[in-house]
Amino acid sequence: MFEAKTFAPEETGFSPADAPRPVRAPKTNDDKAMLKAAAQLTRDLNRPDARIYWADLMASVLVGYGALVATILAGPIGFKLAFGAVATLALYRAGSFIHEISHIKRGDLPYFRLVWNLAVGVPLFAPSFMYEGVHNQHHAKTKFGTIDDPEYLPLASMRPWSLPLFMLFGTLAPVLLLFRFALLAPLSFFSSRLRKQVVEKYSGLQINPDFRRAWPEGEFARQFTYQEVGSVIWSWLLIGSVAAGVVPVSAFVTFMVVACALMGLNQLRTLVAHLWENDERKPVTVTEQYLDSVNVPPPNVLSALWAPVGLRYHALHHLLPGVPYHNLGKAHARLSAELDAGSAYHKTTATGLWPLVANLARQTLKRG
Repeated sequence: MFEAKTFAPEETGFSPADAPRPVRAPKTNDDKAMLKAAAQLTRDLNRPDARIYWADLMASVLVGYGALVATILAGPIGFKLAFGAVATLALYRAGSFIHEISHIKRGDLPYFRLVWNLAVGVPLFAPSFMYEGVHNQHHAKTKFGTIDDPEYLPLASMRPWSLPLFMLFGTLAPVLLLFRFALLAPLSFFSSRLRKQVVEKYSGLQINPDFRRAWPEGEFARQFTYQEVGSVIWSWLLIGSVAAGVVPVSAFVTFMVVACALMGLNQLRTLVAHLWENDERKPVTVTEQYLDSVNVPPPNVLSALWAPVGLRYHALHHLLPGVPYHNLGKAHARLSAELDAGSAYHKTTATGLWPLVANLARQTLKRG
């Protein structure tokens, strides 16, 4: 789904060099058998099924907002927490489709991006332009893991306090995004200097503070403008309604708590999506990119909740970014059966969330 912008280099204890980065010899050569099998065994799995996408999105939206209303109206704290948990998980799943939108080919799912932005992206302050044009850099072979990758930080080589700070900023993302749309965006329309800052630094759901996104062009520039203006209007309406007493403060707080909870859950998923071991910040092979990523497939059941919409197959997605989420399970089954135990494919499988968190924490503790 969406990765929240985190902290500045001087706060993390990691400051990448500005000098040109030489190409290094790979630590791990590409597993050609794995790459060949991945291409050959999944050729029939690249077409998204519109029925699955629409049914999944609509069900997640209806359950999510229904549970959110129930959370606001519920009296006893136990009911509030129960409904709030349902709202968080359902809206988190709905929000995770932003990842699919960034990979869907033009024309494959007509109006899906529009409906998603109206129902999820704009209301949750994360319209799809914040991810489109940004996430694809994370998959570029020459950019993955480098300082030009918006979604990568060498967390495994950072200080221990970097992890809770990482989680804090991700969890507070809805508050920061509300500020971005309600105040920074409108002001930037009258200041070219501020506009440059807003577009390049604050228009991407990223975790790498050194990343600067390119200015939007062509049709995407229009989408960028429409979605941003829509988000500005929504943020003003929301704040204005609360200020006028139309929306109770308690309801607004509940909404923001749920929004922060789902973003915090997403940040936790992001924390274990990779091993974050490319501390050299240099280009890697496809196999190295794969090995730095993580799969948490069945029989683990809970991964479907904290890594929904195919995100439990994060390593496989890096291997096959064009396969839609509903076919990743099939692709995983085929590759698992085809490739022998010595294949790199089997080395990314994890058993669950907390062992991954513990492993990352242990590595940071070695840094003192």
